[in-house]
Amino acid sequence: MLLNCHSYFSLRFGMIPEEELLRMSRDNGYGCIALTDINNTSGCLSFIRMAPRYNIKPIVGIDFRNGIRQQFVGLARNNAGFQELNAYLSEHLHCKRDFPDQAPRLANAVFIYPFEKLLKLKKQKLFPNEYIGVSIKDLDKIRISPLKKYTDKFVVLQPLSFRNKRDFNAHRLLRAIDENSMLGKLLPSEFADVTEQIVPWKVLEYHFTHNEFDRILYNTAKLMEECEIHFSFGDSRENQNLKIFGKSEKDDFQRLSTLSYQALGYRYDDNITDQIFDRIAKELEMIQKQDFVPFFLVNHDIVSYARRKGYYYVGRGSGANSIVAYLLNITNVDPIELDLYFERFINLHRKNPPDFDIDFSWRDREDVTKYIFDTYGKNGRTALLATYNTFQHSAAVRELGKVFGLAAHEIDLLSEGKFDPKKLDQFSTLVIRYAKYFQENNQPNHLSIHAGGILISEKPINYFSATNLPPKGFPTTQFDMLIAEDIGLNKYDILGQRGLAKIKETIEIIRYNRPEAPEFDIDDVKKFKADPKINDMIKAAQCIGCFYIESPAMRMLLRKLEVNNYLGLVAASSIIRPGVAKSGMMREYILRHRIPEKRKEAHPILLELMKDTYGVMVYQEDVIKVAHYFAGLDLGEADILRRGMSGKFRGRDEFERVRKKFFKNCKARGYSEDLAKDIWMQISSFASFAFAKGHSASYAVESYQTLFLKAYYPLEYMVAVLNNGGGFYATELYVHEARMLGASVLAPCVNHSYAQTVIEGTDIYIGMQFLNGIEEKTILKIIQAREAEGEFTSLNNFLDRVPLSIEQLTILIRIDAFRFTGINKKTLLWKAHFQLAKSPAKVPQKRLFHSEIKDYKLPTFHSTPLDDAYDQIELLGFPLCSPFNLLKNALPKSIMAEDLDLHIDDEVTLYGYMVAVKNTRTSKGETMQFGTFLDQKGHFIDTVHFPEVAAKSNFSVKGIYRICGTVVEEFGFLSIEVTEISRMDSATR
Repeated sequence: MLLNCHSYFSLRFGMIPEEELLRMSRDNGYGCIALTDINNTSGCLSFIRMAPRYNIKPIVGIDFRNGIRQQFVGLARNNAGFQELNAYLSEHLHCKRDFPDQAPRLANAVFIYPFEKLLKLKKQKLFPNEYIGVSIKDLDKIRISPLKKYTDKFVVLQPLSFRNKRDFNAHRLLRAIDENSMLGKLLPSEFADVTEQIVPWKVLEYHFTHNEFDRILYNTAKLMEECEIHFSFGDSRENQNLKIFGKSEKDDFQRLSTLSYQALGYRYDDNITDQIFDRIAKELEMIQKQDFVPFFLVNHDIVSYARRKGYYYVGRGSGANSIVAYLLNITNVDPIELDLYFERFINLHRKNPPDFDIDFSWRDREDVTKYIFDTYGKNGRTALLATYNTFQHSAAVRELGKVFGLAAHEIDLLSEGKFDPKKLDQFSTLVIRYAKYFQENNQPNHLSIHAGGILISEKPINYFSATNLPPKGFPTTQFDMLIAEDIGLNKYDILGQRGLAKIKETIEIIRYNRPEAPEFDIDDVKKFKADPKINDMIKAAQCIGCFYIESPAMRMLLRKLEVNNYLGLVAASSIIRPGVAKSGMMREYILRHRIPEKRKEAHPILLELMKDTYGVMVYQEDVIKVAHYFAGLDLGEADILRRGMSGKFRGRDEFERVRKKFFKNCKARGYSEDLAKDIWMQISSFASFAFAKGHSASYAVESYQTLFLKAYYPLEYMVAVLNNGGGFYATELYVHEARMLGASVLAPCVNHSYAQTVIEGTDIYIGMQFLNGIEEKTILKIIQAREAEGEFTSLNNFLDRVPLSIEQLTILIRIDAFRFTGINKKTLLWKAHFQLAKSPAKVPQKRLFHSEIKDYKLPTFHSTPLDDAYDQIELLGFPLCSPFNLLKNALPKSIMAEDLDLHIDDEVTLYGYMVAVKNTRTSKGETMQFGTFLDQKGHFIDTVHFPEVAAKSNFSVKGIYRICGTVVEEFGFLSIEVTEISRMDSATR
């Protein structure tokens, strides 16, 4: 009898999770309720999935509102009605158009007008699918209402939005947040009534039977009987994806088979073995049985489009375990070479297709997405996936702080946790209390877009969901990937990555800067894998700027493992993930890698299952292997276990059943309880963070491509790195690396520079876009003038040709962009102000005729390298000289990083320029730190700051530090266990 229930997906309005709504309704005597969120269908499919668990018949619909003003409630009679309602809502959301007073004429949906709303409309006629909604508070008004003649049209419309008074208070806060208003200024018309809490069925029945309108209950029951919606979920779900790629299923399978076998020569040359043929046949049979043929063909079509357009891409994910994907150029990973586990990629128990995460350059991704929508989006069958952005502590505190009128500095302290709970005033206490309440409730704040998920369905997307239209212009579902999987929709992951833009741009720069360079195939990764120069770089961890292997942690791991080949890099790419380290198995892996005797400590079954990783779980498929072969779970259960470890499925009943079966089977197989717990701990601590082996291999392929470019075209590669957002480190380190590789890195120059960084021989000119405060139109004017009439010859010549404001000109002079004139920049600043002083507020117009400018006699000005450095710091964020040149006092003689191996276990003092800091916590919850510094020669110093030292020292500010500590060595990697650290004074101008 509840036809107007709001979950917390009535964004910034409702407070009740869908499952809690079902539980409450059952406990209060209801057997059928309708979920009608406000302009939203995010919770509908999950609501339908969970309803049988609570013996509730689910009805779904939409509460159509303009702001908070209710227009009408739409209910779906059936699945077609749900599609009609979704399409109607989507149309208005896309156009940002208000809903009219009159409900649309939809064949499979019914509409309920609120009693008070209909009174104001003075509607003369109700259509067969239109009803009047009455709540308990409306009953007394019906007797004297002109609407009382519609006896058969009255139904119960008792809104439900809150569990209790606290929910109502939280609702008012949400409304204030949505209105961007202080709570005290929120009008009663801008929030719901406190009575929108659940009324027990017996109470509702009492109110609607003790008056002359007892037919209302009958009408309501009849309407609810007419509404019937069904979707299948989980193991019984239908395949809702594009079912035929070409003309027919038979034609699709023939196409997939032909494409696979035709590519054998390209991928394997003359080295085609029976093993390869067997693997292809096995995969094709399984792909056909699982109805994944169109999924493979669509992915092939996407990458084929990218290849035609010259876009670089990387295919990764569990799909990289597939030889068919390798043959179709979806991935560059050979599963035969790596002995990739077939069952991780696909098996009869796995209902979801393999993951193909296809990375494109951030510059190319949008065009690829547009191609997908243009090709497959006819009849509304394509959409981006949504994610739910929930209130996290910091965001909730900031929003609530504004609602309660707190000052900005008070909000900052609360957000950062820098407060004593005992000293908080009433309003600050409420901010913290309700921020915690929102977090605990997992309260959605707004819908966002999944990083790369795209759906291509057989039916229109509106069959499952309404869609929003974000600024990029692609329709986006109102549910997330978990619901998509539940219902049988598979996503295509089209992701943006700057690393690929680096590769593409490097090749373009090489053609320009080194036209004599020999041609090379960047996809010839087999050649790169065998290149000793590249492998030596990996072993020495000289990988700054290279994809995924440049961080301090990765440098450390590569040194400890002495990685010098592709397979070693594949393993390292997964071992570095936080889960492996958390489980303690990173160290165990290193020990077993370095000390063969340690491998005997592995359990015999685990060692047999994972020979190449010495019995240590490193990859996602290791979870499946262990669950299947060690604990006796079937492959479907093993995959539930793997997915459940991500946390997204951990609360599901099916995961809990599998967990219990894991321990039950271990006991039945005679394993000790401690062993079972230990294996479970390893699985649970790292499964959600580990990579599939094929995924790691895909990363390693891209790493080798970038390593090749850095090895043979280092300066061109570093320019591309700078132009594409750098990587793990700040821009300054990549400038330093370019200098270490032999470049002269120069400040922007009006005669040489462009928006992006450019290279001329070995001279690298920092791009003008890196200048703080410079405008895009300024850069454009400079480039256009230079290309039209040649290089500038003087400041006057520049001002004749480029109309700029004094503010923009000052930036260029201070960065020394006119150094070609040979005139001191302080002098240039005086000249610039003389010439532009007459109209300081206006941008000067380009002059038609050149007029002589009087050359005033100026005093002699002096600029020092220190002045230049501080201007560079202000305008670029870093100096172009060595930071050690900026110290107030000269440093005493000290040890350099290259000599640390001579001082193992010794206490030393050395000086380093801070590059990066990583904060972490010990098992006891204490803060400790890892630091990365550069010495005077530009080499890395790695430091460890245990809690006692970390508590009394702060080195988060840029600068040169005096570092005292003990040199420690572990598996060939040297670091300093710091006992004392202090920042050195910098010189002032």
